[in-house]
Amino acid sequence: MKGLRQEDSGRSLPHHTSNVSEIVFRQLREDIILGVLPPATKIKLEQARQRYSISVSSLREILYRLTAENLVIAEGQRGFEVSPVSRQELMELADLRIVLECHAIALSFALGDLEWEGRIVAAHHRLVAVERKLLAGDTSRTIDWVRYDWEFHQAIVSACNSATLMQSLSSVFDRFLRYHMLAENFRGQAVVDDHQLLFELALKKDAEAAQRCLRRHVRSGMDHILKSQAYP
Repeated sequence: MKGLRQEDSGRSLPHHTSNVSEIVFRQLREDIILGVLPPATKIKLEQARQRYSISVSSLREILYRLTAENLVIAEGQRGFEVSPVSRQELMELADLRIVLECHAIALSFALGDLEWEGRIVAAHHRLVAVERKLLAGDTSRTIDWVRYDWEFHQAIVSACNSATLMQSLSSVFDRFLRYHMLAENFRGQAVVDDHQLLFELALKKDAEAAQRCLRRHVRSGMDHILKSQAYP
């Protein structure tokens, strides 16, 4: 999935900001998740300062914030590096995503209203459009798919009425996405079929069936990544 320069993708992960430090935090976070900065990369402060146009002191603060999200490791006097990846972490993230997203589905399906349904329909429409292009071989749309995939899953759980749950799920989703980016390729018709089924089950508010679909969807994604051998 690294066929494009991700910094040009327009992908907006769930952090909204108006000041320079927050903008750089979001960009650096995206660069890690989307693979611009690969796992275990040493982050040289002077080079990063120039790249992101920010002071070293502000950059340090940002990197320490990213350590709290397990995306960066602080190495004391040796500086910082992008967190490595591992088979064990991937499996743990898949399990945690299933737990959080299934819980959010149950809450969201119970509370969802007409506006919630509208968000799902709109998000699915965008996702279907880009998935058709990917199935036709247009790999230049992969980064668009990353954004629309996140927006679709977020729309499904958006009525859960728990900001804490949404924040936790978003963090786990993005860390799981980092592994998908290492696998480098779109999973094809199987993932499209999963999204279509999730869409239909959401509109029916069939939480149990949607949870089963989600479990299969996440585990299939994990298996795809493991088979790619894109991790130590």
